[in-house]
Amino acid sequence: MLNKNTTFIFIDASNLWEAQKAKGKLFDFEKLKKFLKEKFDATAIEFFYYSAYPAEGTRDYSTDDKHKFFTFLKKGLGFIVRKKELKRINVITEVGQSVEEKGNMDVEITIDSLHHIKKYDTAVFFSGDSDFLALVAYLRRRGKKVFIFSSENNISRELRTGANGYFDILKIENNVWGKDLKHRTDKSTRKQSSPPQGGLP
Repeated sequence: MLNKNTTFIFIDASNLWEAQKAKGKLFDFEKLKKFLKEKFDATAIEFFYYSAYPAEGTRDYSTDDKHKFFTFLKKGLGFIVRKKELKRINVITEVGQSVEEKGNMDVEITIDSLHHIKKYDTAVFFSGDSDFLALVAYLRRRGKKVFIFSSENNISRELRTGANGYFDILKIENNVWGKDLKHRTDKSTRKQSSPPQGGLP
């Protein structure tokens, strides 16, 4: 890495959630921030965190912890947090009517990475979505180094090979992990792992 290097980190919370479920632990974002600054020898580093959250009254548990976590990222760690309410869509299936929730943040990530393109030398994306391949190619053509962090169970082949480098989150040797992932039962979504910080549930 160049000694003079400004690095922007774009974190898709849903991608991290999949990695945390696979690991059985939550990320310690303070440790992760330190690890990435050292990894890319960054003289300056900026973090963007993207997450969708449940609408009020759609869960049988409090979502206050999630919003407290957003505040911690912003005020405690200096992250720029982009968040939006999960969109609820009524769908008809063979077994009747149900509700699907969608909270894709790809557009927000793309807008930020292009809006700030003159400010960074290296872009790091925490995502495994092949839809980002065109964005990665665009940034590389404009002289940016682009790296992808994801887990083996949640990475597309195209994205993995399209960047300057790929890192499997689950194989990071440095200790970037925090508390064990707990479980809870939510009547509306069946039993699921659910972190007090990050993730979609």
